[in-house]
Amino acid sequence: MENKSSDADVIYKLLKSSRDAKKAAYMPYSKFPVGAALLCADGTVIKGCNVENASYGLSICAERTAIVKAVSEGYRKFKAIAISSDLKNSHIVPCGACRQFLVEFGTDWDVYMTKPDLSYKMMKTGELLPLSFVPESLEEERLSNSIKG
Repeated sequence: MENKSSDADVIYKLLKSSRDAKKAAYMPYSKFPVGAALLCADGTVIKGCNVENASYGLSICAERTAIVKAVSEGYRKFKAIAISSDLKNSHIVPCGACRQFLVEFGTDWDVYMTKPDLSYKMMKTGELLPLSFVPESLEEERLSNSIKG
C-alpha cells in the first residue's frame, strides 16, 4: 500500500467491515460474536463471522469463514484481514487453527486485531505463526524424496 492517507482509509473501512460482520455471528452457545473482513488483492472485501454448532468441533471461526467465502469465489491472494469482537480489555487474536489457515495464503500479509473502539494491533501472518507449515513445505518434502529416491 503506497498512499498513506488512502491506506488509512482502506484500513479504517476494513476495521469497520469486520465490526459489521460480527453482527451476523451465529453464537448461541458461547455468546461470543466475532467478525472478520478480508481484503483481497484486487481491493474486494469479503466478510465472515463465527458460526457455532451444537457439536462444538464443527464450529467455524470468522477468519476461516471469510477465507472460505473468498476462495469459493475464486480469490487466492490477500492483503489483509481485520478481526473484531466485543473484548474490551484486549485485542481479539486468531486461534491456532485460524493462524494456520491464514499462512496457507502467505506469510506476509497484515492481520489487524481490534478492540470495539477500533483500536488495533497489526502483525504479519508469519509473525502470528512462526515456523509454520506452509504450501512450500510440501514442495520441499517432495524434492527431498525425489533426490533420495
